[in-house]
This record gives sequence, structure tokens and C-alpha cells, in this order.
Amino acid sequence: MSVARKLDVIIFGATGFTGKYTVFEGIKLLADMNWGVAGRNRSKLEETLAEMGQKANTDLSHIPIVMADVGDRKSLVQMARDCSVVVNCCGPYRLFGEPVIQACLEAGTHHVDVSGEPQFLEGMQLKYHEEAKAKGVYLISACGFDSIPADMGTVFLEQQFDGVVNSVESHVMTRMKGHRELGSIHYGTWASAVHAIANMKEVGKIRRELFKTKMPEVTPKLKERPVLHKSSGNKWSLPFMGADRSCVLRTQRFLYETEGKRPLQMRAYISFGGLVEVMAVSFIGAIFWLLVKTSVGQNLLLNYPRLFSLGLVSHEGPSDKAMKNTSFTMYFEGRGWEEKLADSGDSYTYPPNKVIRTKVTGTNPGYGATCVALLVSAKTILKEADKMPGNGGFLTPGAAFGKTSLISELCKNGFTFEVISKAKL
Repeated sequence: MSVARKLDVIIFGATGFTGKYTVFEGIKLLADMNWGVAGRNRSKLEETLAEMGQKANTDLSHIPIVMADVGDRKSLVQMARDCSVVVNCCGPYRLFGEPVIQACLEAGTHHVDVSGEPQFLEGMQLKYHEEAKAKGVYLISACGFDSIPADMGTVFLEQQFDGVVNSVESHVMTRMKGHRELGSIHYGTWASAVHAIANMKEVGKIRRELFKTKMPEVTPKLKERPVLHKSSGNKWSLPFMGADRSCVLRTQRFLYETEGKRPLQMRAYISFGGLVEVMAVSFIGAIFWLLVKTSVGQNLLLNYPRLFSLGLVSHEGPSDKAMKNTSFTMYFEGRGWEEKLADSGDSYTYPPNKVIRTKVTGTNPGYGATCVALLVSAKTILKEADKMPGNGGFLTPGAAFGKTSLISELCKNGFTFEVISKAKL
């Protein structure tokens, strides 16, 4: 970016739960950069810097504070003009995300966030992808636990396959050492889920406008597993309702349209430690789906999160101990062919003959790994824009960072990407 900026990175929404821990991770990850924090309340921003500084035994009193409010367009534009990348932690993004994107476009500033809301993700791509390309601005969402492990994990699997991948299945599982604490999910995550699922009907209309051309038919078709099934690791599993699958498929569409790559198929699932846990989650999910269909039900979910989550959700969020003791593993199984066809438009006349199994692991998925992935994504834009596609656009992580060193940088900061096995079928 040719325009000189005061700061490399500004963390917007720094006083929220995710924002605070993004500040904490930024102490290490942004040590070689000029960075600041932004929000609408100076005293709370000062408290956040003091709290996170004390936690890291580091003086953060010198970190610049920028005043910005999602309800004040002028302040958002000025914030964006002060930096090269806005790290947006102010959700739910359906409610608060678009004004920040608009400000970044006006200021010519890159933008990353951790949204896992398909309506927001695809709606913003529909509205702003072409403008972002024209202005040379990268707008990259889903740079956290929704959906860096899934999207970049699929990229990694393809890189390691040495052939052509036809289909990928993922199963994600979280573990907590010791007794699982109540209140281990922050209210902001819950609220984002309520708004995302309440507005799922809008996604179909957005997709019809966004994806006007059909993707090529690829075979053999990847069949969806039963709603309740056992994964290859003998764990009870359910379909994963987050943005992972839609994010991966948007990456595949981008690569097909820009590079002519044969798109792979993908299904995403979530696994549990035992049948009792599956039944508890299913019960919460059933109540959630029943209530989220009406405005009255949505208000109940938003006003009484602890009740309707059986104590899992709280405004305080998880304790440091709970976060430290929580880890995730996402398993992938990819099937395809050893041989590459001479013409990408040709079809295979025989079934897949190769399988690869990989995994991505990390700690504290919601508020640790998410914050790390978000900041490493921002740094990658600043340092490796020459390896990113085109000059900008509203992109998925896989589309934006597939040819960068993002995966290796994540592996330097708490993630692992590894191959479990390869075999012929």
C-alpha cells in the first residue's frame, strides 16, 4: 500500500472478550510492528491495556488509543486511515460488521475478522468484492476458529496429496483437561450464532445472486453421513453447523474460477467424547432451533443464554484456566486419484485410488487460537501481499493465503498441521 500510515495494525473492538485476548496475543505477534487499539470508550481501552499488560508482565501504556464507534462513520474512516490493516473484533458482525468494511474501503485499508456468520460472509462478498478488487483492498473474514483450521487444513491436505483430491470430510473435536467448567462459551459467540441461524433464509437468496454460474459436476459424489454417526476415530459425531463447509466451498469456487482447478467436495462434522455429551448437545441444539425461528424465541435466547445453554454460556466467558486446558483437533480424510488428468475438463473413469488423513491441532480454539490466527492473517497481508491473488477482494482465508506462508507461521505459534497417513485404495 503506497499511502503512509501511522500504524500497521489497529485492533478494533479491543475491549470485548475476543478483542482483549487479541491484544494479549498481539503483545508477542505484533512486537515488530506499530499497532494500536480502538473502540468507543477510552477508559475501557486503557483498562484493557493495563489488564492484558499485567497478564503478560508488559507495559502497554505506550500503545496508541484510537476512538472509533460503529455508529459514527467519520470516526471509523479516520481509524481506517490511521492503519494498514484493521483487525475487527466487534461482533456480532451481522449487526456491526458492514460499517467497518465500508470505512476500510473508503480509506483503502485491509480488513480481517473472525466472523462465522454465513449471511454476513456471503452478503459482504456479494456487495463489496468487486469494489475491493478495484481499490486493491483485501477484506478477509473467517480468520479464526471459524474457519482457519477447516479452510487452511483443506489447503494443506491438497498440498500434501500429490494427485487430485475429489472429496474431503472433516471432524472437529475439543477437549478440556479436568472437569468441564460452566460458562465456558462467551455470550458474544452465542449471540453471533443466534443472529446467524435466525437469518439463514437470507443465505439462499444471497447465494443465487453471488453464484450465478453453476460449478461443474464432479464424481463420485460425496454422500452426507447420517445425522448421528461414528467417525473413523470411533467418536460419536453430528453435522457441524458452523461456516466451515461454506467457507471451504467458496475457496474451491474461487480457485475454479481463477485457476481452472477441479473443485473438491467437502462435508464438515463435529465429534464428541461420548454419547451422553452428544445427547446433551442435541438437546440444546433442538431447543435452540425451535426458539431461533421466532423473534420472541430469539430474545429469550439472547436474554437468558445461561438457561438455554444449560450453563455453558456466560457474559463473563471462560476462565484463564479453562482456556488453557482446552484444545482442539480437526481430522481430515481426503480421497482422490494419484494420477492427474491431462485436461482439467476431463472426468475420471475409475473410482478414487488414494486416501490421505491429516489433522490440525491447537489450544484454546475460541479465544486463543482464534486470536493468533486473526493476527497472523493480518501480518501475512502486510508481509506477503505479492503472494496473494490479484490486488484485493472479499476472500476466504484459503483463497487469500493458500500460496503464502500462513500455515508455517501458524505452526510457529501453537498450531500443528500434520499428515497422519497416506494409502492406496
